[in-house]
Amino acid sequence: MSRPDAFHVYDTTLRDGAQREGISYSVEDKLKVARLLDEYGVGFIEGGWPGAMPKDTEFFERARKELTLQNAELCAFGATRKAGVKVTDDLQVRALLDSQAPVVTLVAKSDVRHVIEALKTSLDENVDMVTDTVAYLVGEGRRVFVDMEHFFDGYKHDPDYGVRLLKAAAEAGASVGVLCDTNGGMLPHGMYEVVTDVRERSGVRLGIHCQDDTGCAIANSVSAVEAGVTHVQVTANGYGERTGNADLFVVVPNLQLKLGIDCLPEGALRETVRISHALAELANIAPNTHQPYAGWASFAHKAGLHASALKVNADLYNHIDPAIVGNDQAVLVTEMAGRATVELKSRELGYEVASDPALVTRVVEKVKELENKGWSFEAADASFELLLRAESGLERTFEVESWRTIVEQLPDGSVKSEATVKVHLGGERVISTSEGNGPVNALDNALRGAVLQLYPNLAQLHLTDYKVRILDAGSGTGAVTRVLVSTTNGEADWTTVGVHENVIAASWMALEDAVNFGLLQSAKK
Repeated sequence: MSRPDAFHVYDTTLRDGAQREGISYSVEDKLKVARLLDEYGVGFIEGGWPGAMPKDTEFFERARKELTLQNAELCAFGATRKAGVKVTDDLQVRALLDSQAPVVTLVAKSDVRHVIEALKTSLDENVDMVTDTVAYLVGEGRRVFVDMEHFFDGYKHDPDYGVRLLKAAAEAGASVGVLCDTNGGMLPHGMYEVVTDVRERSGVRLGIHCQDDTGCAIANSVSAVEAGVTHVQVTANGYGERTGNADLFVVVPNLQLKLGIDCLPEGALRETVRISHALAELANIAPNTHQPYAGWASFAHKAGLHASALKVNADLYNHIDPAIVGNDQAVLVTEMAGRATVELKSRELGYEVASDPALVTRVVEKVKELENKGWSFEAADASFELLLRAESGLERTFEVESWRTIVEQLPDGSVKSEATVKVHLGGERVISTSEGNGPVNALDNALRGAVLQLYPNLAQLHLTDYKVRILDAGSGTGAVTRVLVSTTNGEADWTTVGVHENVIAASWMALEDAVNFGLLQSAKK
């Protein structure tokens, strides 16, 4: 599928993004990442460095057979010919052709210091290395982009050499000369000035590649576009070496929604959250909850003043409609909550309480009372919904008579945990005893064992996360403890909270809420 060529979104998640500490894509992972990026509608996907990295060589081999791209073109990354070597004899250049990628991105030194000190060659030879390689690859039917490495640091020392290199690359047939802020040291105003000057003096189509060492990769990318750049290099979720790269899922929405540049196919922007999170899973990195546009907290409101305005008009405190990028507005219930917050949050959960001002008052006061004791409902919507139901006079799905847990060290040094739970459920008194790898796990097993006796369809219920926080560190082992438990039934996920001086009791509160909410979810089906 041919895409308009006026503006390029070029993704380098599979090469530059993979340089982030902790990321290690398998070839299978790389193929999945490429498919997701193509779904999002980027124009170019840099698959890696064939010939230099065996995994990347294999990726391109498999991509030819297994990867059918609808929106993007696959790019191979590599270096120009070596100094003193004929381009036709350079094995790295040959590997770029062998990859059969339709687009090749060459990296070239554009800082005179790097040419002399790192490459240990002359400035003229470096120009020839670029022009020879570009001309050869173009002659072989490849489209060529040239990444001008260390461009901005080089510009400070010699503002002319980079321009000379850009012109030479373009004359040899390169489609785009990419200005790389390799060390990530630029700020937006300086970025705009340099790009404007280089664009005017070179007359070449320019691209931008920003690292995030000043925290400005996104702003620098947008500034470069405002200065005339029409090719932007990004990575998914800003993954990359050191502090990362410009984030695809922030740069693109900014360009499309704020500057009116059509970066993606129609409707693709709605996939921002889904694809951002899917790529985070493949990278084995938790999604950034505070990531602009794609993060859960991007449109989350906490202050009562915000909630009051949101009741009137959601646009008053949202810079865009969250649905445009596939996100949702969230209202956080905290001790700062006012009546408007509770009304909005209740409506979000499916309860209309605005017509019952006394109920709203009770809920507001209860939230403030509990949060003053250490509870937090910001991340525990399930516990808040159960609180709301209790204040509304709705019964819980089961009632607890008692629970206990025993931890015993045996003569062989092993430790055994056992728990017994007695609950009243469906008009019956149910007793369940279970073991676990700790007291909390034993309680969880016993409680779910009791519930499963009458509701076997909840067998898929299981914990996905367990967090403990000490709220009064000065009290040592007698401090108040807050426990957050995350649970799933395979279709939905929810979080519950418990607070107590005893960590086991706090854990039980969160577990009890988790199972109660699970039964509630089952009843809603």
